[in-house]
Amino acid sequence: MLPQGLIVSCQALPDEPLHSSFIMSKLALAAYEGGAVGIRANTKEDIEAIKAEVPLPVIGIVKRDYEGSEVFITATSKEVDELIESGCDVIALDATKQERPQETLAELVAYIREHAPHTEIMADISTVDEAINADQLGFDYIGTTLRGYTHYTKGHILYENDFAFLKEILEKVEAKVIAEGNVITPEMYRTVSNLGVHCTVVGGAITRPKQITERFVQAAEE
Repeated sequence: MLPQGLIVSCQALPDEPLHSSFIMSKLALAAYEGGAVGIRANTKEDIEAIKAEVPLPVIGIVKRDYEGSEVFITATSKEVDELIESGCDVIALDATKQERPQETLAELVAYIREHAPHTEIMADISTVDEAINADQLGFDYIGTTLRGYTHYTKGHILYENDFAFLKEILEKVEAKVIAEGNVITPEMYRTVSNLGVHCTVVGGAITRPKQITERFVQAAEE
């Protein structure tokens, strides 16, 4: 089980300046020394490097685009197999209602339960209905990761209307809830923690210096 507290997302895509398994492992080390209780990471290579560097549980994902589908976070059993091989502690996957490239969501859950029975599963969702569906499918964790990133939630953010979206999910599911998505300040982290989430994933605000720099530059130009 993931411990309660702060999970730091250490990810950099190929077009980003910090793209490197070595760099991600050192970001994870910095997060660990700063008090993080877990890491979220992308690709088998990054996960293996991170697990060799820090004694923290890792939420693993593989981002890969498939033609004809908007699902790109652990979209098929191919990505699941890579994550099982990585030794990650939790496999996270897109659990939205968007059309999938191959297996159904239920089929992927069953596949993980069969091939990695000791690995927990996290649902990345964008709506309350998706959270309820993931709960019924037996996910161990439900994360608000994709709020604002599906075409039908564009413009929505996790903390709008005093975190009403997150509060509703907490009321309607039995699985442990993970707050993720645009939690960019310590104050926001404290707020979602006090609402009763199991843990919170923070990424760009900690591990993406390009984005952090852009926010400072834009603030000065306003």
